[in-house]
Amino acid sequence: MLLFINPDNPQQRLIKKVAQVLDQGGLIIYPTDTFYGIGCDLFNKRSIQRIYQLKRRPLKKPFSFVCANLKDISLYAQVSNYAYRIMKRLLPGPYTFILEGTRLVPKLMLTKRRTVGIRVPKNKICLDIVASLARPIISTSVHLDDPSLIHDTYSSLVEMVIDGGVISYEPSTVVSLIDDTPEVIREGKGEINFI
Repeated sequence: MLLFINPDNPQQRLIKKVAQVLDQGGLIIYPTDTFYGIGCDLFNKRSIQRIYQLKRRPLKKPFSFVCANLKDISLYAQVSNYAYRIMKRLLPGPYTFILEGTRLVPKLMLTKRRTVGIRVPKNKICLDIVASLARPIISTSVHLDDPSLIHDTYSSLVEMVIDGGVISYEPSTVVSLIDDTPEVIREGKGEINFI
């Protein structure tokens, strides 16, 4: 199903429809501030495994996930005062922060070092979906920018594709904040002059 949602003023009844698909274990393709991503409920193991198969990705490489806001991040990651100050300044925005995960994060989504990649994208549709679901969603790119092309390519593999307009693919900047030592893992759309 291809579902158009207004990127500037997302229709809440449609957002609820998307959250319901996620709640029932479905996969969606949704817009972020850096790309269209494939997502599912962080706590649905079967759905996460479907994304691993779809992306042909080894289980040892966990996906990052999207939280609704800074407060939610602190449920799923250890956030020091230092990390909080940096994230408060940059989020929502085109960043993925690597932090130590908490016990709430499913083991499947933790690295060997028990770290997680967390995003709060500057995209109303994405943030409204996560807020409506009240749980984080997986975030991994599809490398296509046009919703109708994405629908043609993935409609048989996912339950819903959200059309939030064309988004040119540019990955997020990945920053590790482990031990309060900022380290840029990947330069992307986000500025790195904050270090």
